[in-house]
Amino acid sequence: MNKYLSAILLVILSIQVSISQDLTFEAYNPKSTLVVPGDSILKARFPFIDVHGHQYRMPEQDLAPVVAAMDTLNMAIMVNLSGRSGDELVKSLNNVKTNFPGRFVLFCNINFEGAGAEGWIEEKVKQLREDVKQGAVGLKVYKSLGLRNKDFEGKRLAIDDPRLDPIWATCGELGIPVLIHSADPKPFWDSFDADNERWLELKTRPRRKRGPDNPVPWEQIINEQHNMFRKHKNTNFINAHMGWFANDLGKLGQLMDEIPNMYVGIGAIIAELGRQPRFAKQFFIKYQDRILFGKDSWQPTEFPTYFRVLESDDEYFPYHKKYHAFWAMYGLDLPDEVLKKVYYKNALKIVPGLDKSKFPE
Repeated sequence: MNKYLSAILLVILSIQVSISQDLTFEAYNPKSTLVVPGDSILKARFPFIDVHGHQYRMPEQDLAPVVAAMDTLNMAIMVNLSGRSGDELVKSLNNVKTNFPGRFVLFCNINFEGAGAEGWIEEKVKQLREDVKQGAVGLKVYKSLGLRNKDFEGKRLAIDDPRLDPIWATCGELGIPVLIHSADPKPFWDSFDADNERWLELKTRPRRKRGPDNPVPWEQIINEQHNMFRKHKNTNFINAHMGWFANDLGKLGQLMDEIPNMYVGIGAIIAELGRQPRFAKQFFIKYQDRILFGKDSWQPTEFPTYFRVLESDDEYFPYHKKYHAFWAMYGLDLPDEVLKKVYYKNALKIVPGLDKSKFPE
């Protein structure tokens, strides 16, 4: 019996060894043996405004569970960028005002398809004015502008197309910011090889991969966005995801200096900041008046990574999505005054309609 048992154990052991030797990079996710001081931060040090929130069912949604989760995080206000327009926007605003006044504000949206057709721009500007009159406090522009939207002739609609100028000018006139997401991370356009830092993301999510000219080079889309910012100096723009330059803060700093009406949000790029804590801290201190907190997707369990990177001086702690970052995070240990600006003061400055009584001086 012992011989048979020993043989079975040897077979099992050989199978386990074979499996471990054949382990793929996608599955390889070792637990660190490093023991250093520090712990998770489950609640932000100060009440904060999430300027990059999404609640897609707000017209009929029971918001009580969302607000309960917001309270655990110390989120005072969520900016719902998915406010839509017209009747749908009004329904969402009524839901918020009736059930949780002051906890949510909404940005409206524009469908850019068919731009350039007769009467198109007049209709869009009229609806924008009406949406703001009803209670929208900003305009959210999705990445479809520059990537997928077509004009009335079926041609790609550039972000800086002059036919769209009245929209950006109207936002400046009305005193509302434009939060815009343009393109995606540059590696999505780069070669899919061992040098691509987003290899794991593209391997597991192949639909995100683009050819170098799909639909145009990455640099062209980004330059179109910057051209539009420069042209409309009286309008405040919040560049989502730090404009995809969180991995090149030197370049981003040059753009901040050149484009004073450009603010940046930190949604979905905290992994870039957490691997360069000293340089990122210098950047946050220098541009502390123009950086806003935003998370993007509504996943309450992911917010503590943001808090820990911004608030702590912890070393070598994990990120929450391996496919975004296979490296460890480090805390920036930002000064309290900088934290307050990132968490709420900068949003209070450029987003109208926020309840300032929820925040300390």
